[in-house]
Amino acid sequence: MKILIVEDDRSIAELERDYLALDGYDCDIAEDGVTGLRMALGHSYDLIILDIMLPGMDGFEVLKRIRAEKETPLILLSAKQEDFDKIRGLGLGADDYMTKPFSPGELVARVGSHIERYSRLTGVKRSNILRIRSLEIDRDEHVVRAGGKAVPLTAKEYDLLLFFAENPNRVFSREQLFERIWGEDSFGDLATVTVHVRRIREKIEPDAANPQYIETVWGAGYRFRA
Repeated sequence: MKILIVEDDRSIAELERDYLALDGYDCDIAEDGVTGLRMALGHSYDLIILDIMLPGMDGFEVLKRIRAEKETPLILLSAKQEDFDKIRGLGLGADDYMTKPFSPGELVARVGSHIERYSRLTGVKRSNILRIRSLEIDRDEHVVRAGGKAVPLTAKEYDLLLFFAENPNRVFSREQLFERIWGEDSFGDLATVTVHVRRIREKIEPDAANPQYIETVWGAGYRFRA
């Protein structure tokens, strides 16, 4: 599922992205209204999270222009407590309104609720495919495709790759990966992680020697580049 976050405060946007990523969502970030509008109209998103106070073009204007062309579920965010902004935003077509500060967990719950509701109303089946450039991970079928071709992975290779893809741009040590994928009570060598990463690279990377997905962070572990 693809989410667009339009938020000029990078730390807030990245916090929202990280929480949504833990729930399996793939997020893009725009830091101003003009960019946010261009991305919203030029791409297919399952939901848009839109802040009101934005440079270039405020959230109300972005919302109005999106609604002129698309019915994508949209959650409006604001630091203002006044009912006027809420009434105006909902009147322009926002599906929901949240006032900062809010619980990231509540945001994730509302995102899921609105996507499910939109899917029921439109009859569109919710996709459970995670796409990162030319890589596709079908979480329903447990199938991975690289460049459009199915990739045969073992169960642990799939679990490790999915964990990486659902937690992009974060560094994980071999100890953390072993505990998460094999379990803290498992017995084994941490070299198992290294071997599995190498095998995954050989199967999904165009050039395993110069990986574009799973990169080694020397002295720290591994990071999946989204």
